Formats: sequence, C-alpha cells, structure tokens
Amino acid sequence: MQQSDRAGLLFALAGFCTLSLGDAIIKGMAGEWPAPAMAATRYIVGTLVLAVLMVRHEGFASLALPRSGLQWLRGVAISMSAVGMFLAVWIMPLAEATAIMFMQPMITAVLAMVFLGERARLSTWAATLVAFGGVFIVLRPSFDHAGWGALLPLVGATGMAVVIILNRKVHGSASVLAMQYWMSVTAMIFLILATAAGHFSGVEGFTMHWADWTIIARCAFIGCSATLAQWLIYMGTAKAGAGTIAPMTYGQLLMAVVLGAIFFGDYPDVVALLGAAIIIGSGLFLWWQARVRQAKSAPTP
Repeated sequence: MQQSDRAGLLFALAGFCTLSLGDAIIKGMAGEWPAPAMAATRYIVGTLVLAVLMVRHEGFASLALPRSGLQWLRGVAISMSAVGMFLAVWIMPLAEATAIMFMQPMITAVLAMVFLGERARLSTWAATLVAFGGVFIVLRPSFDHAGWGALLPLVGATGMAVVIILNRKVHGSASVLAMQYWMSVTAMIFLILATAAGHFSGVEGFTMHWADWTIIARCAFIGCSATLAQWLIYMGTAKAGAGTIAPMTYGQLLMAVVLGAIFFGDYPDVVALLGAAIIIGSGLFLWWQARVRQAKSAPTP
C-alpha cells in the first residue's frame, strides 16, 4: 500500500471515530435541552468556524447566502439527519443507533436510481433488502421501550443520503470550503427556525429554557469536533480516494460500541451484533461492486 493511501485511511478513520465521540456526548445530554436547540448550537459554532476560514481564503463577499435552491435543500436534509440522530441516541443504545445509520449507502443507491437516473441493478436492490432485514434484527429490543421512535436512526440515514445525492447534483458549483459553509449556514437557519417552532408548539421536550452553560459548551464542542471530523474525512478522501476510504466508515460503529459500553453500560447482545453485521456486510458488498465496475470501466494501459 502506498504511503498516501495509508495516510488517507488513517485520516478517514480518525474522522469517523471523532463523529462517534460527538454522538456519545449527545447521548450524555439526553433530555437536558431540546434536540433542535442542541443541533442549532452545533451548527452555529460550525458555521462560525467555517465563516472565518471562508473570509481568510475567499474574502468577506463569500459569506453571502447561497441562491441555489439545491443548496438550501442540502441544509434541510442535514438538519433532518442531525435532529434524527440526536433523538435516536437518546432513546436507543449508541451502537444500535449508529448501526442503523449505516443504511445510508443503500438508501443513497436507491435514491440515485430514482433521482439521478443511475441504472437499476439487482445487486443494489438485493443489498438494500438484506440490509433492511438487518435493521429489523437490530430494532428487535428497541421497539419494546421506544416504539416507533426506534426508527429515528432511519430518519437520520435518509437525511444524510439526500445530502449525498444533492452533493452530486451541485458538485463543482463552488469550492469545497464554500460547499461546507453553505450547508452549515443553511442548516443553522433551519434549525433555529425548528427550535422556535418546537418551543411555541407546546410539545413536551421541545420547550426552550435557559440551559446550563455546560450544555452549551458541550454543544459547542460537538460543533468543533464535527467540523474537525469532516476535515479529516476530506483529507482522507483527497489522499486515498473516496472508494479506498469507504470501509473506514465502520470505524464509527466500533467506536460507538466501545463508548456505549464504557460510559453507558450498553453492551449489544449477539442478535444485535448479527443485525449490525448484516447491515455492514450489505454496505461492503455495494462498495465492492462499485470497485469492480470502476476496474472494468478503467482504460487499459
């Protein structure tokens, strides 16, 4: 393996593990503040960090809000993913919520066929159906105490899949930094509006109150750590390629299992691990199929 590939894999692994660290911190704040408010604080901090970088590299004019409707849809989708995952880790073991989030590659593949016109493949449908079987296995105990709320990780996975589809649609329309900034600032706006709507709805758990400074500080830390994670993943992609680093995403699940066991006493049982293995296996199968197609379409020297 080339030195660049090794470095890329390590960057990506560090990035995905950092995402699980943020999820563990979120789980530790369950019910202490409305989920939209926590997500909004996370994106406020992330937007400020990205805004400083934008001014440094592209000038003050670059801070203007995007005009493209697709850029705003990216903000809506990532907001949905963030709130879905925040609520999911509150009501479910961290490892199980993270495992179900790995439905995202299969959902992305299906959405790409529907909205991007990519050819429908039997392997994609088969992997998706098998992965859904894994989801139901993982959800087996969670339905007992969480009810339909146990499906919240699928909301998070679907939101992230929509983001990836939209990323493909807007690819090349701006710099990588600008794309990150636009997604963060639009998500921030939508989450602030969602926080206000939740407060005035009167629904229990969504009413705003002045939070303890430690909650705001932890949300701010999550914002910084998530921005760092995205940078590490980007560096990994730049050094080794998206196809090479794809399996590193499952480092996030391993980290979630470790953190859940250490800090919350959540030890996944054999059945839950079986379901997670089925979901991961389906994702790796899709990744392998994509690599095979790339190799066949590559020009011969």
